[in-house]
Order: sequence, then structure tokens, then C-alpha cells
Amino acid sequence: QVQLVESGGGLVQAGGSLRLSCTVSGRTFSSYTMGWFRQAPGKEREFVAVVSWRGGSTDYTNSVKGRFTISRDNAKNTVYLQMNSLKPEDTAVYYCATSTWTNVPRRQGQYDYWGQGTQVTVSS
Repeated sequence: QVQLVESGGGLVQAGGSLRLSCTVSGRTFSSYTMGWFRQAPGKEREFVAVVSWRGGSTDYTNSVKGRFTISRDNAKNTVYLQMNSLKPEDTAVYYCATSTWTNVPRRQGQYDYWGQGTQVTVSS
């Protein structure tokens, strides 16, 4: 059974930083692309960042470029999202997900397993 468990969310002031983690069990982590998505209250879930299976390719939504960094540690079956210079509009539930696509997919339908989400709240 594949399980994804996110952690690291919390309440932070604008301008602050958080690092999210997502640990995967039940599948060969190093073979899969990993992505982060988020869903703000009243909005649809949206793509945030993705990293390829070896970590050589990444992609970000425009609103987080230069502030967020996605990385992975295949030895620990974990993907990270380092979030700096946080803004109130970054407030959302953040989800990690796995994908069998070998490029850096952005669409939710290209991901097969999802975590339960972790809340990030940025106060102004």
C-alpha cells in the first residue's frame, strides 16, 4: 500500500520560512516524479512544484519562483519544499503526490497517489 505523509506545516508571519517534507512508503520512491500542490480556501487545488525522479529537473508555478525550492532525498524516500519569503496568499493546504511521468508534469491527472495534506498559514 502506497502512503504519503506530509509534515512541516504551521503558522508563520509574512516574510518567514517553512520547510515541508513528504515521506513515501510502499513504492520505489526513486523511480517516481514527485510534485507539490496546494489548495486555498474556496479555490481549486493548484500545481506548485515538481521534481524529476533523479532530481535533475524541476518546475515551479510562476507565483513561487525564486521563493520556493523543491528537492528530494531518494535515500530517505522524502521530498521537500523549502518555502521562503512567504506571503499571505501562500496560505493553503499543501499536498505531495507521486507520478509515473518521466518529465515534470503539472496536471493533477498525471499524479496517482496523494498525501493527506499539511496546513500552511501565513499571517500578515
